[in-house]
Amino acid sequence: MRNTNSNYILLPFRFDRFNGEILVVNEVGQYYILPFNKFKSFIEGKLSKTSVHYKNLKSMQFISDKICLPDQINIIATAYRTKKRFLFEFTTLHMIVLTRRCNQQCSYCHVSSLPEYSGSNFDMSISKIHSCIDIILKSPSKDIKIEIQGGEPLLRFDLIKELVRYAKEQNDKLNIKKSIEFVVCTNLIALNQYMLDFFKNEKIQISTSLDGPKDIHDSCRKLVNGKGSYDIVKDKLKWAINYLSKGSVGALMTITPYNINRLKEVVDEYISIGLDSIFLRPINPFGRATNPEFFNAYTTEDFLNQYKAILEYIIEVNKYRHFPEIYTTILLTKIITPFSTGFVDLQSPAGVGISGVIYDVSGDVFVSDEARMMNYVYGEKKFCIGNVNMGSFKSIFCNDKLKKIISESCSESLAPCAWCAYLPYCGLDPVRNFIKYDTISPYMGKTEDCIRHKEMFKHLITLIESGDNDKINILWSWITSRSVKEIAPSINIEEYL
Repeated sequence: MRNTNSNYILLPFRFDRFNGEILVVNEVGQYYILPFNKFKSFIEGKLSKTSVHYKNLKSMQFISDKICLPDQINIIATAYRTKKRFLFEFTTLHMIVLTRRCNQQCSYCHVSSLPEYSGSNFDMSISKIHSCIDIILKSPSKDIKIEIQGGEPLLRFDLIKELVRYAKEQNDKLNIKKSIEFVVCTNLIALNQYMLDFFKNEKIQISTSLDGPKDIHDSCRKLVNGKGSYDIVKDKLKWAINYLSKGSVGALMTITPYNINRLKEVVDEYISIGLDSIFLRPINPFGRATNPEFFNAYTTEDFLNQYKAILEYIIEVNKYRHFPEIYTTILLTKIITPFSTGFVDLQSPAGVGISGVIYDVSGDVFVSDEARMMNYVYGEKKFCIGNVNMGSFKSIFCNDKLKKIISESCSESLAPCAWCAYLPYCGLDPVRNFIKYDTISPYMGKTEDCIRHKEMFKHLITLIESGDNDKINILWSWITSRSVKEIAPSINIEEYL
């Protein structure tokens, strides 16, 4: 972009009004904030080459001159390749549903699980497990995460053992072995010493759910007899945290009408139990969560107000212990580093299929967890890309159906995403869009997801620009997984920007 009356070249950028000023963001997510009059001078080619704004904008690849242009294009290209690194790695996250049966009856269950007594025909067969592993090990990715899901997978602990055994056995046969990480997603109800010993010996991680203190957790997460599950979950969660290695146990919480105004209590509960992080996520409109009790139970504005408030509290907590909020950490990584995060919900092109995929008990392969949920509820297989017993890795992951889903899920080609300042940090979920709006690529500017993420990006940039070094160092510690004490003497986030 060249102004003929200017002595410099404008490189590609997008912009937005930001707290009375103008935020400019380039193709790789570097941002800079200008007063309106300086922004006007910037786009008119009238910035003085001796001004601090000119020097900063040039160093961050917003402007160039004829001599420096080739080098600056190479810098941008390198950073862009880094941002899109997930495309080279291809599918790293492989989720396997061992059973649709569950020993809980959660009122907002996204996957519409079936009762424990439903029968083994709702469990994955050993032959299908082997077929899943055979497909997974053909992925070009060197690093593989296998997430074992349900229902409640501990109901078929024998299948968990066989899956791990077979995966390691087949991996050992490869000329170039893959690094395989195993995660079991469980409600912990059936956990026993034998299982815990196995997880420790095999270095298997646990992911569970905790929505807060007893009355909050029990309001939604109930046993099949209608009683709350908190007492069992709390005891077994503490047990697992103390027994397994540090960082091997994590918990997700779902923001419901029962805890949205009590998030401080939720955070305190996580800390008291011994968890070292929290992931704040709004309720997803899938499965039983579409019931009136949850559907539209709180607004996007309600979520944002509570998110901002609890984030301040979590930052205060981090002044005496390392306790990151994971969703914020993901967004911050996108804003202030050149690296991709592996978070499939915010990628462009969308991460469905090419970053994460799920294998149902039937052997059907869906592009995302939400896609298999949609199949359970509506019998819709729009996002099923094959079956492990009837296809090869190539036929499943390289077919025209998946290519079409991905091609329609590039934010860069959609309105108004294409000209949104926050495009380098964002992405879309075609399955979620289809469920909510009956199309893969709606006009995103009108969607709740867009409004929520845009406001979160703005809020985090405001925090970064606050000038509060304690706060800035805490945010940086989340990204680098180090304590504030480790990074504060040597790292200044503002210099990085």
